[in-house]
Amino acid sequence: MSPNKSLSFLTPLKNSSPALAVAILMMGFGIFFRVIRADLAPETLPNFSPLMAAALCGAVFIPGWLGLALPVSSLLISDVLLSLHDGAAMNFSQLLWTLPCYLIAVAIGWSLRSRQVGLWQILCGTFAASVIFYVVTNTGSWLCLTAYTQTPAGWIQSMTTGLPGFPPTWTFLRNSLTGDLLFAALFVLLEKTLSAKASQEKVAA
Repeated sequence: MSPNKSLSFLTPLKNSSPALAVAILMMGFGIFFRVIRADLAPETLPNFSPLMAAALCGAVFIPGWLGLALPVSSLLISDVLLSLHDGAAMNFSQLLWTLPCYLIAVAIGWSLRSRQVGLWQILCGTFAASVIFYVVTNTGSWLCLTAYTQTPAGWIQSMTTGLPGFPPTWTFLRNSLTGDLLFAALFVLLEKTLSAKASQEKVAA
């Protein structure tokens, strides 16, 4: 199938049980993966997470306002669990930068479900959401961390090399893009598989 060809299983505001089941699985997996990775492999592929892909794909698959409520709830729940895991207070200031990015991902997902779209459009939307997240959150770090000079050069540093003693910030973009695109493709494949199975069972019945 050509990536530009419309996929019937991505019809807008789909109410089928496979789509909703995939959406719930995405949200749960996003929370589980983010928390467990922080526990088992905190230094491995930082920013590699399915949560952004789950937010965008969830907005495509989940009907009505659940397409907003579930992705945002997943972010907040995972943040709370991570805070409990680290034994630290909830960092509400961080949400000022991360939450709007997830809302943008949801908005992109909503715009895609207003018409029939294919895998290519889903991946392009995910790519855009990942880049927006990187630029916004790193700009937030540049504004809030005194280690960065408040100059264009300091902003460029926050987008590329980062602070001394830490991994270059461009690696976070690489990991985010890898995780977001990979998981978005997996979520779409899972929805397609479950939808096809449901259609076969309906015909057989």
